[in-house]
Amino acid sequence: MKRRKSVITGTGSYAPEIVWTNDDLAKRVETSDNWIRERTGIRERRIAGPDEATSDLAFKAAMPALESAGILPSDLDGIILATATPDITFPSSACLLQAALKIPGIFAFDVNAVCSGFMYALKVADSMIVSGQCDTILVVGSEVMSRYVDWTDRSTCVLFGDGAGAVVLSSAQKEEDRGVGSIDLHADGRYWDLIHVPGGGSRQPASRTTPPGKDCTIRMKGGETFKMAVRTLAESVNEILKLEHLSMDSVDWVVPHQANIRILDALSERLGIPKEKFVINIDRYGNTSAASIPMALDEAVRDGRIRLNDRVVLTAFGSGVTWGSGLLTWEKD
Repeated sequence: MKRRKSVITGTGSYAPEIVWTNDDLAKRVETSDNWIRERTGIRERRIAGPDEATSDLAFKAAMPALESAGILPSDLDGIILATATPDITFPSSACLLQAALKIPGIFAFDVNAVCSGFMYALKVADSMIVSGQCDTILVVGSEVMSRYVDWTDRSTCVLFGDGAGAVVLSSAQKEEDRGVGSIDLHADGRYWDLIHVPGGGSRQPASRTTPPGKDCTIRMKGGETFKMAVRTLAESVNEILKLEHLSMDSVDWVVPHQANIRILDALSERLGIPKEKFVINIDRYGNTSAASIPMALDEAVRDGRIRLNDRVVLTAFGSGVTWGSGLLTWEKD
């Protein structure tokens, strides 16, 4: 009996219409276009409109993903939504997305591993398909990071943007399909304070923060985060290739979490994989956390960079701290 495998049969993404350039930010905080570009590689980011929440962005990414997979929402067995910025504390944004898709009854839940969230969600979905529990799952990364940014802190406010990306993960129909391969995940909670939002949870409710809401914004130790991200990402990619018995030269594309161009430069150098093989769109969207990998993947699929039989490495590092990488072989023309 052949081992079940999962394949990505459709991709989609959505970026809000509102664009904030570096010059726009310079009107809010002491910074400049040159300062931001040199340190982050970002020139603009998208900002959700006042009536847009995480599930709204997720819906707009899910619909093109379903269309490219050639299925209807009613064909899904479940929804897994990776986000650190849910619409409300509860219920999950996945349930709100399910309601918008008008498919009651199937399972729907959120995964929060922040910037690594899509990798965690993909692993869960792949495991459910490989085990035979499901045949088709919608996996979404959606974030409205702009609602958690302190716009007076130039060290963090220049980094983040809003967006959503989605994939349809299905059981392989052909024995020769390779699809999703190894996915390797890690976490080290000892370093939780490298990137965190101190207020808004049960330890420090928003109502008790001073001034109200001030502590419900992102805090980050940039230098320490950079060093740990580069080291763990390189180790993780090496681990995946070892599991798959592949060399660096066999990698066609790397689709990384879009955190900072300097991290991607350092990762390229450490791995020995040319930067030309990296799918990079941080310049236009900034750091969209769990949405960044599926957004970049969708872009590279739709513009023809990623083709049939290409080997694609996905890799992410995020708050927690969490990190992980995975390999997929593109099976869709």
